[in-house]
Amino acid sequence: MIPRDVAIAVMIALAALALLAMLVAWRRRLRRDAGLAAPLGVPEHAEVLDRHEVLYVSTTKHDQPLERLTMSPLAYRARGEAAVTDRGLALCLDGAPTVFLAKERLAGVDRATVTIDRVVEPGGLVRVAWNAADDTVVDSYLRLTDGDPKNFISELQRLVPASGGRDDIATTDTGEQS
Repeated sequence: MIPRDVAIAVMIALAALALLAMLVAWRRRLRRDAGLAAPLGVPEHAEVLDRHEVLYVSTTKHDQPLERLTMSPLAYRARGEAAVTDRGLALCLDGAPTVFLAKERLAGVDRATVTIDRVVEPGGLVRVAWNAADDTVVDSYLRLTDGDPKNFISELQRLVPASGGRDDIATTDTGEQS
């Protein structure tokens, strides 16, 4: 073998090793988050107050925007629609069942700039904090593709319970700009 062929073989082996490591890490993350699942289905007679085309970016541990959670069906980025109803937030993402966050689950809504896989202009993401299970608060990040998120955020904030059980959620600073 000539040195060039050896170098190519080493590079291919390193690339394969890196891909294998990513696959193992993703499967470990899927097992870790298997107990978490987003609530599915929209309740009957829910009145739609506001509707927007969105890019669903990620769901992370609360106040840890770089720690992705792989809860079903919110494990992968997707295009879709977010509908604010009188009973909560419905996320209709392409290729996934509708996720419905009842207003009782909502813990806070604000703007964000950074999350795993995405950095945008200041305040370009909408962060929705909600209770997943066993009082575990998670943050889901959306990017509106049509218009300013100000109206969307104000409609959602009306649904957040006044006490919310946790006063630190809506005011936590993670680089957002209001």
